[in-house]
Amino acid sequence: MFTLYNPKDQKWPIKVWLENAGQLEEDCLRQAKNLANLPFIHKWVALMPDTHSGYGMPIGGVITTRDVIIPNAVGVDIGCGMIFVQTNIPVEPLVTIATPHGKLAQTIINDIMRDIPTGFAHHKSKRACLAASDFLRKLSPEQRESMSQEMLANLDNAYFQVGTLGGGNHFIELQTDEQGYLGIMVHSGSRNVGYKICNYFNDRARELNRREHAPVPLEWDLAYLPTGSKLGMEYIRWMNLALDFAKENRARMLQVVMEKVSAKVGKYARIKDIEFSEPINCHHNYAAFEEHYGERVWVHRKGAIRAEKGEMGIIPGAMGACSYLVTGKGNPESYNSCSHGAGRRMSRSTAKKQFPVQDTIDDLKSLGVFLGKQKKYDVGEESRHAYKDIDFVISNELDLIEPKCRLKTIAVIKG
Repeated sequence: MFTLYNPKDQKWPIKVWLENAGQLEEDCLRQAKNLANLPFIHKWVALMPDTHSGYGMPIGGVITTRDVIIPNAVGVDIGCGMIFVQTNIPVEPLVTIATPHGKLAQTIINDIMRDIPTGFAHHKSKRACLAASDFLRKLSPEQRESMSQEMLANLDNAYFQVGTLGGGNHFIELQTDEQGYLGIMVHSGSRNVGYKICNYFNDRARELNRREHAPVPLEWDLAYLPTGSKLGMEYIRWMNLALDFAKENRARMLQVVMEKVSAKVGKYARIKDIEFSEPINCHHNYAAFEEHYGERVWVHRKGAIRAEKGEMGIIPGAMGACSYLVTGKGNPESYNSCSHGAGRRMSRSTAKKQFPVQDTIDDLKSLGVFLGKQKKYDVGEESRHAYKDIDFVISNELDLIEPKCRLKTIAVIKG
């Protein structure tokens, strides 16, 4: 870790969990310096080793703020995160047993894709959604009356989108631990629900900041809301809805995957006494009210997970690479945070040009990874070579986390 601090053009220091400033892309550094000049920052800006430029704030960034919350410092996919369970199923049968539709792992992947919509797809009829139902139930008559039609429609969409994967870097993976046993990992968030919430409140924050001549330039894309204001409290309420929805969304998909795995492994591998561990479930796009350095502040983790002492976390690698289960060390300098993954080293458009579809598919085959994807034209965007090396990322944050388990991909579903 090193610190960037020039009092002539920064109000606050920037702590970076990398080896040197040359490992930071120019746009990421520019965004970090904008954060370091916000008047309401508490202590410093923290950049995790997977950091790269985002919208307004770098992904892999952590800030703490006094009395304000910044929608773009939470991000559009509010509550995006990971869920993982370990099983007692040996992986060997999944990659060796032949079925009428390919190896057992491929059959499981195909079966999952029939029940879990990916990409822009969603369920054709409403599903039970506890997050949306509880949110509606807790609204006062006045809150219901004042709610915009746009947000009401967004809430209704939750019932169609719960239990769906989405696209981009979201995935469902079957993985093997170092002892050769199967693990299941799901990466997804709040889908279009969180996206609409972020944009709705960011637009209103921009209007408010413009009207009140706020000290933060609008071109920084860091419009903020006072947490004590009606609008600020409304955003926090909707953000928490998105967090609950994202957590439910992952759990719903995980349940489907566990059922498919149990059925197919039971049928083809004759394994009956299947056990699943308690899930690890963690967000990496959110804001939380926590105490740091003697003050209660709003911790914004955008592409970062909480890593309190002894807390289990998940740090996935790129498609076809390895992922890690870790425990936090509770390092106060990172506000008890660590990286959320490998982090992109090039844009999606660049990756798509550089890594052709067939090359990416061949790369996965060479690694023995089974791929499930409805439309493969954009698969190069998620090539493992478009991301930082996960072992490099982990090596730069050993003061934040302790690696507990290394997991290798054997099959992956992408949106």
